[in-house]
Amino acid sequence: MYPELFRIGNFPVNTYGALLAAAFLLALVFAARLAARDGLPRERVYDLGLWLLLAAILGSKLLMLFTEPEYRAHPSHLLSLDFLRSGGVFYGGLLAAVATAFVLVRRFRLPWWKTADAFAPAIALGQAIGRQGCFAAGCCWGKPTAMPWGVKFSEAGHEITGVPTEVPLHPTQLYESFAAAFICLFLLWLHRRKIFSGQVILFYGALYGAARFVIEFFRDDPRGDILGLTSRTGLSTSQIISLLVFAASVALLFVRWRRASSTVARAAAVSETAARA
Repeated sequence: MYPELFRIGNFPVNTYGALLAAAFLLALVFAARLAARDGLPRERVYDLGLWLLLAAILGSKLLMLFTEPEYRAHPSHLLSLDFLRSGGVFYGGLLAAVATAFVLVRRFRLPWWKTADAFAPAIALGQAIGRQGCFAAGCCWGKPTAMPWGVKFSEAGHEITGVPTEVPLHPTQLYESFAAAFICLFLLWLHRRKIFSGQVILFYGALYGAARFVIEFFRDDPRGDILGLTSRTGLSTSQIISLLVFAASVALLFVRWRRASSTVARAAAVSETAARA
């Protein structure tokens, strides 16, 4: 793997950080273009996206405090370079961004579901790129495997993240990267054909929740145990969040789909009545 791109003097430019920055930038531009296609003001979407970026960074760090025992036991490590350079926990960033968007979308006078639909494929695109950075760094590694696509990480990766180097591991970073790329393509297809606003973002929640739940079975990096949930359920924190995200997304899809169908049926009935008159 290539955890470090180059150095500027003694300062290392890490592959993970570079790809994460590229993921945020491309996702924001991508979301703005989709929003403009839907008739939303591009400038407002850029403003919203920058606030969501800040919220995602803070949220990912905040959840990291609960999932990483090292930081709870040694609060001084919160000021360390490793903590500042780490990407944090994705779900923490996603949930914080959703909460922030709920507040700011009203302030910016943007339609909630239509705006969320514009951001959905961009989120998946950002994940696809960002997880490539995880692979380059060696973080978020998988369990040992005898499969032919198992990956042995380098000593450089071990020094930065602690990834084992003795045996081939499941490349869980690539599993999620490829899954996010396929989800992104599907959401782009769906965005042009959606029946109701909110359909794209809710499909993202359902598909990513399901994919992440499965991928977590192959991960082997230490991820903490919030409130003892892992020890009691046998599921990781991310799997529990994935189940909640999946269930909520499917439930809302069902509700909004029924509303959209009822609206179409009423409109058809009115048209038929008018035609007869």
